[in-house]
Amino acid sequence: ADKQIRRLNDLPNVPAEQDLMVRAAHLLADNIDTAYGVDIFIQKKLPMGGGLGGGSSDAATILHGLNVLWQADLSTEQLADLALQLGADVPIFVHGQTAWAEGIGEQVSFVDIPEPWYVVIHPPVSINTATIFAEKELTRDCKVITIADFLAGVENNVFEPLVRAKYPVVNQAMNWLSKFSKAKLTGSGSCIFASFADQASAQAVFQQLLQQYPQWRGFVAQGVNISPLQKMLGCV
Repeated sequence: ADKQIRRLNDLPNVPAEQDLMVRAAHLLADNIDTAYGVDIFIQKKLPMGGGLGGGSSDAATILHGLNVLWQADLSTEQLADLALQLGADVPIFVHGQTAWAEGIGEQVSFVDIPEPWYVVIHPPVSINTATIFAEKELTRDCKVITIADFLAGVENNVFEPLVRAKYPVVNQAMNWLSKFSKAKLTGSGSCIFASFADQASAQAVFQQLLQQYPQWRGFVAQGVNISPLQKMLGCV
């Protein structure tokens, strides 16, 4: 059998050997006894450098998909343990449920929150998370927020003031979206988002965005507490 792991298409500035999907496939192959390989084709929809976790989600999908295709029969917990080697946020996507993560991503508590509609804006800039983490201006002694704090509405993204100062277009986008609902930064950015009670309200704001800032990109989506992949695989 062909045991080769190949990515069939190119991604801008992401060599195949550094791609989290390819690394995930090799990681699983190295930890099970398989005679198979895989050809991976990726169709990116989420913006790269947007802070939406697209790469981590793709890696988690690879782990779950190959777990089935290669008949490895690993549990979700076993896959999540492997996923920690790929990045702190990959286990969250392996679990595929809304969750609160602590430590380096290994302490996961599932939460059930409302599923509103969101407007997500991607200003014309990409932000490298590692670069932002290395900024000397980043606040590193902030108060630790607990899951109880979060569910009570207490939150603090230490990246936000730094990103808004360094990237004026992100600040502009946050100011604009804040006119309609509380705007927040996606992790380290560059995307921002705000929640709305229904699809019609979100779509109305998004249409205004396209008219006023046609150079910006974005989308409207509904939040989900359980990943469709998890439902399909019967993991939850």
